[in-house]
Amino acid sequence: MIGFIRAPNLQILGMTTLRSSLTIFLTLGLGVVAPARSELVIMRSGHVIKVDGFEIVSDHVHLDLPGGGLMSVSLLQIDRVIEDEIESEIKIVGDPRLEALLEDFDTIPDTPYGAMIYQAGLRHAVSPRLVAAVVKVESGYRADAVSPKGAAGLLQLMPATGKRFGLAMDELFDPGLNLDAGVRYLKWLTKHFSGNLPLILAGYNAGEASVKRFGGVPPYRETRQYIQRVYAELGLGESSE
Repeated sequence: MIGFIRAPNLQILGMTTLRSSLTIFLTLGLGVVAPARSELVIMRSGHVIKVDGFEIVSDHVHLDLPGGGLMSVSLLQIDRVIEDEIESEIKIVGDPRLEALLEDFDTIPDTPYGAMIYQAGLRHAVSPRLVAAVVKVESGYRADAVSPKGAAGLLQLMPATGKRFGLAMDELFDPGLNLDAGVRYLKWLTKHFSGNLPLILAGYNAGEASVKRFGGVPPYRETRQYIQRVYAELGLGESSE
């Protein structure tokens, strides 16, 4: 999830306050207003709504519809929000080095939360190197990161994704819970897309419904750049046809 802001300082919060900080953050409306540009709101149902802007108010999102009009939906109904920019020139394919790289379960990532990332990867049979790369791109290893689009924590989980994997909205900032739920989602995507990493990452960024809709990596600029950034963190650099 590109672009985020900090939640209240986690270093000085007790666990009870930590687990309620997202709710407080959203309720107070601390800057969770999308910039005035076209976005695609991808619903849990698979429907896609084009909007000119949106604002998170408590547990709902007010959507500004093109041509005027306002629509309010529950935050838990929204799967993803991505920029409405098409980029067909960025080609994303697999890389022959991926198989060996993603089967490395012997190395604890030398990163913040490295041991926790390693344990979550082992627990769900997802490469810790992949998890660490996704965490770096998603949040820069910041457990207090909050996207203006409503995603939270190390793996930038939307509340709907957190709920899907057993987390309440007020648990998204807990590093261990966030990692466990996010890694379980990566495992689900791995099975769903038969280990095809570009599709796994596209699903994580834009939702599996978008991958299904386009029959492959969606042509969204944000999604294709996201995959390239994870590849770069994995030491693969740009992948092109």
